[in-house]
Amino acid sequence: MKDVLIIGGGFAGVWSAAGAVRAAREAGAPGDELRVTLVSGGDDLVIRPRLYEDAPDGMRVALDRVLGPIGVRRVTATVTGIDTEAHTVRALGRSGEELELSYDKLVLATGSQVVRPEFPGSREVFDVDTLSTAAALDNHLRRLPGRSPSQGRFTAVVVGAGFTGVEIATALSGRLQAIADRHLGAEDVRVVMVDRADVVGPELGPGPRPNIEDALDELKIERRLGRTVASVTSQDVTLSDGEVIPAATVVWTAGMAASPLTAQIPGERDRFGRLTVDEHLRVVGVPDVYAAGDTALAAVEDGHSATQSCQHALPMGKFAGHNVAADLLGAAPLPFTADPYVTCLDLGPAGAVFTQGWDRRIALTGEEAKTLKHNINALWIYPPTDDPEQILDQAGRFSNG
Repeated sequence: MKDVLIIGGGFAGVWSAAGAVRAAREAGAPGDELRVTLVSGGDDLVIRPRLYEDAPDGMRVALDRVLGPIGVRRVTATVTGIDTEAHTVRALGRSGEELELSYDKLVLATGSQVVRPEFPGSREVFDVDTLSTAAALDNHLRRLPGRSPSQGRFTAVVVGAGFTGVEIATALSGRLQAIADRHLGAEDVRVVMVDRADVVGPELGPGPRPNIEDALDELKIERRLGRTVASVTSQDVTLSDGEVIPAATVVWTAGMAASPLTAQIPGERDRFGRLTVDEHLRVVGVPDVYAAGDTALAAVEDGHSATQSCQHALPMGKFAGHNVAADLLGAAPLPFTADPYVTCLDLGPAGAVFTQGWDRRIALTGEEAKTLKHNINALWIYPPTDDPEQILDQAGRFSNG
């Protein structure tokens, strides 16, 4: 029996597992010829693109409802080391037991993580990077009415004015207002964005910027650009220029990096820690190792590279899974191709903006874009559950369209 080992229970990992099972079926391989194992530290696929929303604790799907029906073995453990020479992976099980797993082909799909800041009071800062941290922020917001009245009780400072920063800031505007209205009614709600760049959404380019700025103005979200945070307490935030903002809530969204496990693979990495992969998502120069999702630096259309996003993680997982199985079974691999690049940015109560192409040409705004964003987040990115035929059918649809 040949072993495919997938590390990571996010979108790329789950779809790598399903893609490998489907490819084995298409190749006519007997059930005992290929074993697919997925290692993840948790029991759920976290719907990470939704963690900025209200009640994030429900944004998950049980892995066993996706992997179990298609015969994928799941190991609940935290990977601590990868030996690409010996083709083994070390891990700690849920009870602290040491595990060693061997593989014929490995897919690293452990995603990315926010780069946490280091400054006085940084432990007071929230983020929406994981289910647990997003739930901690949600619980904090719900407890605000119980705090002693203060000038900044319903003030939130969002550090980072990129994609995630804009989505959490605009969402917080509505979430904080609803909490304040429900409990007190009269207190002012204030949201302030801080970024060292001199424009909002620098990585999004000039295309959608007027729409973003209009939405921020509509929601009365303040901006402090060309600055960063110097220190935080439970009561206020001090910026690099000395301004002190009374605030009970600080959310950090500035900067992402690939999973630290990429450092265990002796391949070339970019400044985000992503491993360079070829057209079949094999890590360049490292036999029998593939990468997918936020751990992989993959070429897409028009000379661009894949973004660290759900949009690219889903198809990359499907291609990687297909290709590891094809590699072991002597079938033809498929070169990774991505759908034309799009961006759908949630603007909270102000709607959304949908752009097409790497130059981000505006295609939809307002309620039309908001409906599209809802369909993406609440419907289309969710995997089928419990039904093996539906799961494997979806694994063979390499386009997100």
